[in-house]
Amino acid sequence: MEHIAVSLPLLKDDDVHRGYRRDLGERLASVDPRLDLEAEIRRLKVERKAVLLAHYYQDGEIQDLADHLGDSLQLAQAAKKTDAEVIVFAGVHFMAETAKILNPDRIVVVPDMDAGCSLADGCTPAALSAWKQAHPTHQVVSYINCSAEVKALSDVIVTSSNAEKIVRALPEDRPILFAPDRNLGAWLVQKIGRPMDLWPGACVVHEMFDERQIVQLKERHHAELVAHPECEAHVLRHADFIGSTTALLRRVETTQAKTVIVATEPGILHQMRRARPDLELLEAPGEDPSCKCNLCPHMKRNTLEKLYLSLRDLTPRIEMPRDLLDRARVPIERMLSLS
Repeated sequence: MEHIAVSLPLLKDDDVHRGYRRDLGERLASVDPRLDLEAEIRRLKVERKAVLLAHYYQDGEIQDLADHLGDSLQLAQAAKKTDAEVIVFAGVHFMAETAKILNPDRIVVVPDMDAGCSLADGCTPAALSAWKQAHPTHQVVSYINCSAEVKALSDVIVTSSNAEKIVRALPEDRPILFAPDRNLGAWLVQKIGRPMDLWPGACVVHEMFDERQIVQLKERHHAELVAHPECEAHVLRHADFIGSTTALLRRVETTQAKTVIVATEPGILHQMRRARPDLELLEAPGEDPSCKCNLCPHMKRNTLEKLYLSLRDLTPRIEMPRDLLDRARVPIERMLSLS
């Protein structure tokens, strides 16, 4: 089968997108329901000389198959170090793009090309370029949750794991434009005390947690609240610990609390429960009790069937022009060196 090599912006073309979804539907229909998908994925990883990188927000069954499991920083570091011929990225599109930027000559495939990110979608290259032009003396710090084109316009990339360290290391004589997450940026401003101009973007998952319900749940269970800095400020002010996905996991591993409320995408609870089966772990409630709004709709697009197909057919592939790969690599390499 000829591989599909399209970038997420191309999928926004209606005809291209319909063709992609139709092809994916046909491929999914071709999967024999009697297959042991886990065994087939393990077999194909060996056959393809592939490495599977998976984010903590994936379903547990995908996490259990990963060769490297982590947050955005850990997965970028793993992508940089791998010698695999094929990289399969179970996460969202910008993460797979990062793997391709760091490995331009390797095949990088994803289970579902539509697994995007509200933060990345909300900060277009044209808009960021105009913002830069309006602030010519500023340096641009971009959260890794952005497109390759936005990365290429940035001076340095950060993740929630290393943002504080990197911002502290930047020259103080140049002001900062921080994109695209206003909540992470505001948390950094408060913690470091360094002013930054913030892009008005937010994660569709982390802005949905309900302050009143969280406070009630915390009091009812005498619970500790751990929260990702992508959460809104009115949630973070009640947190006993704020940190990246990996930092939240480490906190849960060592906490003396008996009950912990987790304010981030609940995929991480799979590893938290494995590390601390003695703890009562509660998902932070959202504003709408009828909606599982704390689930990332993009992360959950990836399934075992789609993961199997991406290895079987080596499609869809992440492809970008060489000049974009080269320009986007510079701020990512800077991040990795500063980390």
